[in-house]
Amino acid sequence: MKWNLRLAAANRGIWKASELQRMLAKRGVVISAGKMSGLWSGQPNTVKLDELDVICVVLGCGVEELLLPEPERVPDSTPATDEQTVAVGQPRAVTPRPRTGRSLPPR
Repeated sequence: MKWNLRLAAANRGIWKASELQRMLAKRGVVISAGKMSGLWSGQPNTVKLDELDVICVVLGCGVEELLLPEPERVPDSTPATDEQTVAVGQPRAVTPRPRTGRSLPPR
């Protein structure tokens, strides 16, 4: 996924991270300068869903404008080996544990 906050903000005439930070604070989302820097630069460590809601409200946009899929960056799948393949609906062999009456492993 590509984080697109800066362009979404610029499309609405918000050119500075500090300006958006103030707008978010008015809506109850206080973001540290370090986190705001990550959000603004396009490299956020984390974005909480409640923060994402407020960002969308402040900018008047949907998440589809902030999060852009990049399917070309997803690695191709590797073929599964016979050991990894289990047919849907087919039971797997389970080895039963010996019952010793103890809840902890022996010492």
